[in-house]
Amino acid sequence: MFFANDQRDKVREDNPGIKFGEVGKMLGEKWKALNEKQKAPYDAKAAADKKRYEEEKAAYTAQGTADDEEEED
Repeated sequence: MFFANDQRDKVREDNPGIKFGEVGKMLGEKWKALNEKQKAPYDAKAAADKKRYEEEKAAYTAQGTADDEEEED
């Protein structure tokens, strides 16, 4: 997702009139062409975002559980 967001405008700029589906295909090809070192920054961003999501989800779930317990009292 981070790679696609980063590269989408460039793909569109380099290929005027390209169809939406073709943009995705080109982004996939560009991703596959990267080596591990080139992918690392995007993988790190994805891992950090996943961690953020899991923390927010846990906090939300805990809040919902606390609210449920208060309603039972």
